[in-house]
Amino acid sequence: MFSERSWITKFRDAFRGVKAGVRGQSTFFVHFFAAAAVVAAGVVLRVDLVEWCLLLLCITIVLAAEMFNSALESMAKAITHESHPHLGNSLDIAAAAVLVASIGASIVGAIIFADRLGILLGWW
Repeated sequence: MFSERSWITKFRDAFRGVKAGVRGQSTFFVHFFAAAAVVAAGVVLRVDLVEWCLLLLCITIVLAAEMFNSALESMAKAITHESHPHLGNSLDIAAAAVLVASIGASIVGAIIFADRLGILLGWW
């Protein structure tokens, strides 16, 4: 049975997890770069409060999905280094979750930025 951990220990472990997740995956850096580009575009296009909330929520969901994917990959490697159909399916599903989150976030970003460009360029 697990002993009760303090909040400080819980946060320390969570931040250690963030560090391991970021270091463990090169794809995390791709998503991080895309997130930075979205933030820069949001500043340039002067998105409003609700749009910022939507964009930041999308960024958070994609980065969290990538971390879950990394966690599953790490766990699979801890179990075995051999190919296993069930582990392979689990890893493929986790990768698909990142893909779905990324596509959804891209659609939300495209809608927001297209609207902002239309407003700034006087299209509507």
